[in-house]
Amino acid sequence: MASAGPAAKRPPHIEFAGVESVMAFLGSLSSWSPRRLALVGGVVGLVAALAAGGAILTVASASGPPAFSGGYGAWEAFADPQPAPDIDFLDPDGERINLDAYAGQTVLVNFWATWCAPCIRELPALDELQVDLGSDAFRVLIISIDRKGLEVAQPFLDGLDVTHLKTAADPKGALAREMKATGLPTTVLISPDGKVMGRILGDAEWNSDGAKELVRYYLQ
Repeated sequence: MASAGPAAKRPPHIEFAGVESVMAFLGSLSSWSPRRLALVGGVVGLVAALAAGGAILTVASASGPPAFSGGYGAWEAFADPQPAPDIDFLDPDGERINLDAYAGQTVLVNFWATWCAPCIRELPALDELQVDLGSDAFRVLIISIDRKGLEVAQPFLDGLDVTHLKTAADPKGALAREMKATGLPTTVLISPDGKVMGRILGDAEWNSDGAKELVRYYLQ
C-alpha cells in the first residue's frame, strides 16, 4: 500500500479555484453598465462606512481606567464601587480617625509594614507620586499595619528616602482586613465621596507615567 507522505499535494485546480473565480468576476465587470457598477460601488462604500462607523463606536464606547500592572497583578477597577469601611485607624499624629476625614479628596491608600520588602521598595515611588500629583484634590495615604504602630513605623520611614509622606497606623489590621488586603503591599483608591474604586496587590512603580495616568483618570 502506498503511504501518503509529505510529497502529497492538493490538486492544482483546488489550489487556485479561488483566484480563478476572482479573475472571472473582475473580467465580467467590463460588460456591466455604468449604472450597475455605480450601484455595486455604492453598496461597497456603505458597507465600508458602516464597518468604519462600528469601529469608531467600539472605541468610543470603551471605558474604564488605563491598564496598570504591579508586582503581583494588574489594577482591578471595581464595577460596583462600595463605601469604604467605617473603621478607625491612627493618623500620623496618633489621633483616631477614619477615612471620612479625607472626604472630598481622591485618596490612594497604601497598606505597608516595616517587615515587608516589596513595601519598602515602593515607598519612595509613592513619595514621588505625592510630590508630582499631590493637591487639594488628591493625596497619597500610607498606613502601616505594624503591631507596634507609629512607635516603629515612623522612625523606620524616616530612615528611607521618603520625605513628603508621614505614615498612619492600623496596628490591629482591622481596616486592612476590611479592605481585602490579602497581602502586602495592597493599594486601594478612594473617591471623593468615599467609595473604593479599585485595588492593586503587590508593589508598583507609582512614580511611572502609567501610574500618573491611572490617577488622572480618577481625578477627571
